[in-house]
Formats: sequence, C-alpha cells, structure tokens
Amino acid sequence: MRVVTLAPNVPGPLAAASLRGAGAEVIKVEPPSGDPLAAMAPAWYAELHRGVDVRVIDLKTQTGSAELDDLLGGADLLLTSSRPSALGRLGLGGARLDAAFPRLCRVLIVGDTQAPEVPGHDLTYQVKAGLIDPERPVMPRTLLADVLGSREAYAAALALLLGRERGSTERERLVGLGDAAHFAAAPLRAGLTAPGGLLSGAHDTYGLFPTADGWLAAAPLEPHFAVRWRTLLGEEGPAALRAQPSAHWVQLAHEQDLPLVAVTPPEPQP
Repeated sequence: MRVVTLAPNVPGPLAAASLRGAGAEVIKVEPPSGDPLAAMAPAWYAELHRGVDVRVIDLKTQTGSAELDDLLGGADLLLTSSRPSALGRLGLGGARLDAAFPRLCRVLIVGDTQAPEVPGHDLTYQVKAGLIDPERPVMPRTLLADVLGSREAYAAALALLLGRERGSTERERLVGLGDAAHFAAAPLRAGLTAPGGLLSGAHDTYGLFPTADGWLAAAPLEPHFAVRWRTLLGEEGPAALRAQPSAHWVQLAHEQDLPLVAVTPPEPQP
C-alpha cells in the first residue's frame, strides 16, 4: 500500500508512522515552510519520519498541484489534517478526487466531525470534553486528543483499505480530534473519575499517596488486592505510607503481589 500524507503537526505524523509500521510505503508532502513539529520537537519528528519519503511541494502552484496528482495516481490512501474548505481551495475536494482517483481512499483529520471548519487544538478539545478541571486548571501532561485521534485515523485508514479490497465503495472518513477527546472523557461522564468517583483518588484503593520521600500510585481495586492492601497499612490506612520511603513500600508490594509503583520522572528516550 502507498500512503500520501499532507498532515503536519502531531496526529498526522503519528497516524502515518503507524501505517508505515504496518508495512505501507509513506510519502509525506510538506509545504516550503515545513512541518511545525520539526521545530517544536526535532527528535520526535525524526523518529516519526524514519523511513518516510518527505518531499517539499508548494501545492498552491500549478506545478505543485500537478506533482501531487502524479503521486495520488499511484496511491492507495491520502491522509490530510486541513479543514475541508482549505482542501477544496487546493483542488482536493471529495468530488474532484472521486472523479480523478476512484480507488483512492481518504482520511480527513479535522477538529470535530460535527463542525469541521471550526479551528482548535488539543488543549481546546480537552477543555470542551471536560478533561481540564475548571476549578484547578493545569496543563495536560500529554496531547490526548492528538494521540488518540491518530489511532482513530489509523483505524479509519485500515477500514477503508480493507473495505475497498472487499468491494466497498466507501472512500472517505472524517476523524475528529474533538470527537477523540469526547470519547476519552467517557469515564468522567460515567462518574468513575469525577470528584468522589471510585477512580477519582478519593478512595484508598486507587490513588496517589505521599510517602516519606515521594509519592506512590496504588491501584488495589479488586477485593483480593484490597484485603492485602488494607492489611499491609493497618488501622492508619494510607497515612501509614508517610513513615517509610517509597522504595520500602514498592518492595513490600512486590512481595505481596500488589499493584503499586513509585511516582518518578519519565525515563529519557534513548
């Protein structure tokens, strides 16, 4: 399979890297200004584009448009992350592509499938999904909508390509980053991670607890784990953890087969 991607930033390169990992040939078309991700996170950009044929083409020129058409003529999938109106201005609207390249499948990563022309980014989608606490707002530690959206795009691509081989006439799917954030917020809407919920940190069987020298993440949810956990802590409960360093409790948890880890910085990438 040959994939042509016009999608910069995070979701597009992640989805393209997944397709490349699954065996596809990936050609990335970048504008003369390049992909912003290359400046924001050069090492990650290099990792995601390993094995990708990156070509600089100005799609706003006739020469560039013709060059892209040549690529699409031999492609199985086109991956984009522009608003539909922007694609239309580049001559990449669905009707034109259906006529010119009837076998070409297309995955359009947009902000929200219900409002694909409204601009936004991962942070705004997380806020709309309720994943940022309005009372104590802090920046998220990951680009959840972008990362999950990339997996949705990967799945949509596979579904279209497999469907085509089985005779399906479906050629295009929209993947919304806002939709991905809304999907990720399902445990919050169900009350599991909402304030007071079982997985909110308000209970002694699932949360973050201070020790003598740091913090622990403990998740002894199941009854057999919970019994062992409460026996270990005694009447003091999680307050007992403050008496010893994290390594002490991690060793005990290992000996007693309890789901517990120390909260530590992430390991640097090799």
